[in-house]
Amino acid sequence: MATAVLPTAEPTTIPRMRVLAPSCARNALTVDVEEYFHAEVFAGEIAQDDWPRLERRAALFLESIGELLARHESRATFFVLGWTVDYLAPLLRHLASQGHEIACHGFDHRHIRRVTPRELRDDLRRAREKIEDRVGVRPRGYRAPTFSITRETAWALDVVIEQGFQYDSSIFPIHHDRYGVPDAPTSPFWAVSPTGGRILEFPPLTLNLGIARIPVGGGGYLRLLPGVVLRRCLAAAERRDQPTLLYVHPWELDPDQPLWPAGILSRWRHTVNLAKTEAKLDRLLQSFRFDTVWRVLSPLRVENDLPTFSLGS
Repeated sequence: MATAVLPTAEPTTIPRMRVLAPSCARNALTVDVEEYFHAEVFAGEIAQDDWPRLERRAALFLESIGELLARHESRATFFVLGWTVDYLAPLLRHLASQGHEIACHGFDHRHIRRVTPRELRDDLRRAREKIEDRVGVRPRGYRAPTFSITRETAWALDVVIEQGFQYDSSIFPIHHDRYGVPDAPTSPFWAVSPTGGRILEFPPLTLNLGIARIPVGGGGYLRLLPGVVLRRCLAAAERRDQPTLLYVHPWELDPDQPLWPAGILSRWRHTVNLAKTEAKLDRLLQSFRFDTVWRVLSPLRVENDLPTFSLGS
């Protein structure tokens, strides 16, 4: 088991990034801002009460992502976990000043099937207020931890809408043991809650093989699959003029992070090819232009031909 250490100081090295001109990119890059110990794989191994004693490593890799984006003149949306805001606030404010979007990832990274509607409501309010107070922006978008809005937890959409969010990015249109709505649309759509509420949804990129959808939009899939697969998927989507969304976590650029007990499959999912993530991300940013979720979605919000998909029973 890894040895817990005192938290590191606030980040003092802020990446130098020039403000970018508006773009018409149809690809959205997103970053789930959390620490390695927030990952779902460790939910049963690391108690939340122990988080303050663990080493905080996200700032360095968040800076690396910011530098890559600046170098390649792209923007991203940062879905920020409220728990991290106090010590990452200077860096997050700088990212916002450079045209990146600050969105919400909740406060304490609990999978939605482990919370009640009241607990989720409190979690979202707490995270939103923390971001507003310390970063100075009101987040428009929300992403549930571990993409955990499914048919089972579709009630969460009503809470997200109630809390004032304008879009969601929590529904992964695949089969998976932790998340997924395999028959959901694969491009932006209007998600309808069990009570009839409606919110704009932007799912991660998938590859349709006919008999199955293969997730390629980021995370472990980005680390595992050859880079050429993702680049070809993005190129094909661009030819179809289809908006795409990718995601990554700061800890996915950190091959030296502390290791904690986990099952064999879970450990493999968490650690596979961590040393290759930054180079793969660099190559993607060389090949494609990326923008924030909000800027990619904005022209779509007024279109009437986006599909509507109900998660009601």
